[in-house]
Amino acid sequence: MKRGEKKMSETKDGIKLKSVYEILKFKGDYRSLAEALQHEQPFAHETFSQNVALNEGINEAWDLICGTGSPTAYSNANARVGVGDGTAGANASQTGLQGTNKAFVGMDTGYPTTDNQQAVFQGTFGDAQANFAWEEYTVVNAADDTGKNLVRKVENHGTKNGGTWVLKITLTMS
Repeated sequence: MKRGEKKMSETKDGIKLKSVYEILKFKGDYRSLAEALQHEQPFAHETFSQNVALNEGINEAWDLICGTGSPTAYSNANARVGVGDGTAGANASQTGLQGTNKAFVGMDTGYPTTDNQQAVFQGTFGDAQANFAWEEYTVVNAADDTGKNLVRKVENHGTKNGGTWVLKITLTMS
């Protein structure tokens, strides 16, 4: 570099995927977060982060971006949040939830949302749904694991035994 020249800043390639998971737990049986909040406050609001982006979801995202293959959008009509009781560590080559017990619910009204480099997915598990240990979490573009899962997170957040639990997954790319 010659004297007086400014050093060009280094550019590093890389995409970061940050995740934030939230579970709001209610005692009553409700169909949405909005309905639950009209009747009671959650008895627990748990927030946790980090995940593993799954290869199948990454490939589906590239197909959506490039218009190749026959990808399915992670839209209100298709996307589901899922929970399971699997405890196997998350690995990018996995194709969904690993547990014996699994449950998936569609998006709450108005979800998913996108803004500020984020996609936010939210679904409500009513009184009769997903009554087992909540150990793993995902977003998928089908009614169950037959779709393409974007992420998988493994972390124990208790055993649901009735009531309503709302799962919100926020994914931020930078």
